[in-house]
Amino acid sequence: MNSIVVVEDEPVLARLLDRILSGAGHTVTLAGTVVGALAAIRTVDPELILLDLILPDGRGEEVLAELMRFRPSSRVVVLSSMTQVTTRVGVLEGGAVDFLAKPFDNAELLARVNARIRTPAPSLAVPRYLRRAGVEIDVQQRELVVDGRRVSLTQREFVLLTHLLQRAPETCTRAELLERVWGTRYDTGTNVVDVCVRRLRSKLTNDKIETVRNVGYRIAT
Repeated sequence: MNSIVVVEDEPVLARLLDRILSGAGHTVTLAGTVVGALAAIRTVDPELILLDLILPDGRGEEVLAELMRFRPSSRVVVLSSMTQVTTRVGVLEGGAVDFLAKPFDNAELLARVNARIRTPAPSLAVPRYLRRAGVEIDVQQRELVVDGRRVSLTQREFVLLTHLLQRAPETCTRAELLERVWGTRYDTGTNVVDVCVRRLRSKLTNDKIETVRNVGYRIAT
């Protein structure tokens, strides 16, 4: 039996989600605020978090950011009516493993939740230090130095760069990066890999990550 924390402030929808998930054999804990969500997650230690973005005391992105700080292996599925591409890309880059738009189909919701629970959480089982092409990562301290300057990354950018460095000088396909960094075998229609690489390049300087046409990406040799 899997434990799920549902973060949803609308009572009718929260009860519906509870009924759907409980009926499938999951143990559900409900929370309706940012503060309540973080408290529930610390107490329950769930396999998955279903997260709304608009909450009475703040934003779901605040919950996501805090989770990536103290519990980076969290599987977070965002459930929101805010379906703009910028919003979807933002939460996926921020650490969410999936995004489902409201209103949703009950069967699809349950299928996505079950699929995410079955998928192993992304792991950073790599040496502490990774260095190449003027890029140095301290995996334990989560610090990045590029050509002698410290650079700040989002959780997703950090995991993506770590994987590219670990696999260097080999090329990583987009499908591989989706599976290893986002924990999925399919794109959600947002080109998240390309968007994340583009943002990484802007922080690292463009020559650090090479595009291999029709294949994927690799760290420069």
